[in-house]
Order: sequence, then structure tokens, then C-alpha cells
Amino acid sequence: MAAVVAPLVAPAEQDPDRCGSEEETRGAEMEEESGPQHTGAAATVGHSRLSKLPLARIKALMKTDPDVSLASHESVFIIAKATELFVEMIAKDALVYAQQGKRKTLQRKDLDNAIEAIDEFAFLEGTLD
Repeated sequence: MAAVVAPLVAPAEQDPDRCGSEEETRGAEMEEESGPQHTGAAATVGHSRLSKLPLARIKALMKTDPDVSLASHESVFIIAKATELFVEMIAKDALVYAQQGKRKTLQRKDLDNAIEAIDEFAFLEGTLD
């Protein structure tokens, strides 16, 4: 039998065109600062520091759905993180329209313009009415 040995390649050498996103960099920094990963109650404390939104409030909102009886810490954290990313994305897109109007403050019309112009936000059409 012949053994196949793959050369060891450092992660940076695997794909020179691939750049780590800012989120990946921040996540790696947080892991380095926090030390080893913990499970149980300590993991919950770690999740709350990584989320900008209040996890208890998100869990309460999730439980308002009659189909949801229990919500794990991980699921609440994932919903919070997805919400943060969504709000950041739509805010950045709306900021473009505010800057076109030479303003620094987002207005409702900026959100309306972003929703109309970007196909990813098509599901939001008519929700701000």
C-alpha cells in the first residue's frame, strides 16, 4: 500500500486571493482574548458579549410564536447575529442614498429607496407603509 502524503500548507498560502472578512478577524481576536472555550453557563456569557442585541429580549420575541416552546442559547444567539447583520446591511445600503442627498442622518425615504433598488430587500416592500 502506498501512503498519500499531502504537503502541509499554511492557511494563508492556500488561497492568496481570499481575504478574511472583518467579522472573521474580530471573531478570531475575541477567541484569543477570551482563552479556551467553555460550555454551559460560561458559554452563554460569551455569546452575550459577542451580540449587540439583548438576548433575553430576542428569546422573549421568539417565544411569542406559538410553534416555539423552547429556544436554546445557541439558536437565540444565531437569530441575534443574523438580525445584526441584516440591520447593518440595510443601513449601509440606505446610507448611500442619504449621502447622495448630502445628509449624514438616515431617513425613512433612504430605507424606502434601498428597499426598492435592491432585489434582496424585495420582501420588505410595503412594510414601512
